[in-house]
Amino acid sequence: QGQLAESGGDVVQPGGSLRLSCTTSRIIFSIYNMGWYRQAPGKQRELVASITVTGNTNYADSVRGRFTISRDNAKNTVYLQMNSLKPEDTAVYYCNADRPRAVNPGLPPNYWGQGTQVTVSS
Repeated sequence: QGQLAESGGDVVQPGGSLRLSCTTSRIIFSIYNMGWYRQAPGKQRELVASITVTGNTNYADSVRGRFTISRDNAKNTVYLQMNSLKPEDTAVYYCNADRPRAVNPGLPPNYWGQGTQVTVSS
């Protein structure tokens, strides 16, 4: 098992909702910024949303207003709430942990989850 454990991927109809979860260790969660990426068939992997340790968020234009990224410090978990899903959202979604510049460079620069499949189809 890797450092990031993802869950929540499923098949859903257009307009539906899903919540993805990514759980990591307390140490990684406390010092790394977190994000969600996705990769559709034949497409490059793209950043969907990110959140820093302090709670600052960023979203891709294609999902802004529909998706929400959040952190639960008690559970060492980052979530991606996905609403108003479209067929174009179909992809494998990957959790990512990214080392901030201020953190000890001796630590690993990033971690990746195994990915969870999201399929939006009628």
